[in-house]
Amino acid sequence: MEQSILTTKSKVFALQVIQLFQGLQSQWEFILSKQILRSGTSIWANIREAIAGQSKKDFYAKICIAFKEAHKTHYWLELLEESKLIETNTQTLQSECDELIKMLASTKITSE
Repeated sequence: MEQSILTTKSKVFALQVIQLFQGLQSQWEFILSKQILRSGTSIWANIREAIAGQSKKDFYAKICIAFKEAHKTHYWLELLEESKLIETNTQTLQSECDELIKMLASTKITSE
């Protein structure tokens, strides 16, 4: 499969989310860590499904899901940061998530 910037960035982001999840689990934070893991890895999964879609409608639907999951991930990262449950800096991940949201928004508009 040809790697686009979106697929590459979303895969790298998913791997970073997995690392964050492992760090959070080691600090006994189980609730938010699972939410972040689910939504953060779902972005890449849905982009991959979009690429393998059977139609343009299928592609668009999966991109929309990835877009929603990116927003959800940003929400969880922001909540984790502001709750100060543990000492962790999620600013870099939030910035990368913002970039994915912009790319997915652009992809949505282009594929409409």
